[in-house]
Amino acid sequence: MPQKKHKPEEIVAKLRQVDVLLSQGRPVAEAIRAISVTAFTYYRWRKEFGGLKSDQVKRLRDLEKENERLRKAVSDLTLEKLILKEAAFGKLLSPARRRRCIDHAMMKFGVSERLACRVLGQHRSTQRKVPKGRADDAALTADIVELAAQYGRYGYRRIAAMLETAGWAVNVKRVERIWRREGLKVPAKQPKKGRLWLNDGSCVRLRPEYPNHVWSYDFVEDRTHNGRKFRMLNVIDEFTRECIAIRIDRKLKSTDVIDVLSDLFILRGVPGHVRSDNGPEFVARAVREWIAAVGAKTAFIEPGSPWENGYCESFNSKLRDELLNGELFYSLAEARIVIEGWRQHYNTQRPHSSLGYKPPAPVAVVWPAAQTQPASPAISTVAAKPTMH
Repeated sequence: MPQKKHKPEEIVAKLRQVDVLLSQGRPVAEAIRAISVTAFTYYRWRKEFGGLKSDQVKRLRDLEKENERLRKAVSDLTLEKLILKEAAFGKLLSPARRRRCIDHAMMKFGVSERLACRVLGQHRSTQRKVPKGRADDAALTADIVELAAQYGRYGYRRIAAMLETAGWAVNVKRVERIWRREGLKVPAKQPKKGRLWLNDGSCVRLRPEYPNHVWSYDFVEDRTHNGRKFRMLNVIDEFTRECIAIRIDRKLKSTDVIDVLSDLFILRGVPGHVRSDNGPEFVARAVREWIAAVGAKTAFIEPGSPWENGYCESFNSKLRDELLNGELFYSLAEARIVIEGWRQHYNTQRPHSSLGYKPPAPVAVVWPAAQTQPASPAISTVAAKPTMH
């Protein structure tokens, strides 16, 4: 028969029985035989429980249980701390990221799914749910990647507008999720520049109110592959954000400015104001007198204040960022063809953020009915004259 395992209270009672027998003058061996144990077991009991009473043994047993519970709690807290430390390198904002982190914690620390979900705040049903995705997710991702490869300087908002134009009924947030999941480039935000509000004499308060109200023009320079410089004269309508013309040549003087403006005035009508900086080609007496003679007004910005010509400066930066920085021109004719193609794309296809992500061409934008002067003619006549010679 297997030997009976005594409880601490029974052991203390037997030891007290031996003490009573010994106090009566009984021999030690006879007292030990009376409790039905060996001498070795007696002395082992005496070493462990000698001098204790039943209530003290019960209290000692409770303390041991509490000590064991505290050791287990400390161990669990240490393990939870390790799990949280392993997941602290990034924010777990989505269930998918939590799901991957929980699987990693279970594999690394050998913990149960229940514990990992409790520590990382994931419901177990969410952890076990297998994401199915949408049926058109692969096709949408392919279109986004294709557009991002074609227009490398566009952000996800402009790409979303182009997808909507192409027929996709897609939310901007979904495009952003796919954009970031695929690791596509998000253009850096431009630093904000403060305005300098000047006194009388500055044209900073002149704001376009309708198409053909205020035009602005400026020069941009670039080089062909052999290092020779060429110049571009950009003319835009500030209200519609439309690039009316880009004149390209090795040298452009005040007479070329008059030539470009005369072609545009004939095709589109005379604007109310023509805004420019104080470059020698614009402040030349011949240019100012010619503009005044045809019924327009000049609006020169203050020297050293390019932000007053912000519409044209913004267009110049887009031209350089999206085209000139990524193209190598081998001849002036090639530059004229490529830049004119980009101008047509800018006017008719490229979504403009200030126009609700619509292209700035008048045929694509519906302006208010009430205007102080007639709307400008269609741009189709200008498209046939790419370089305005």
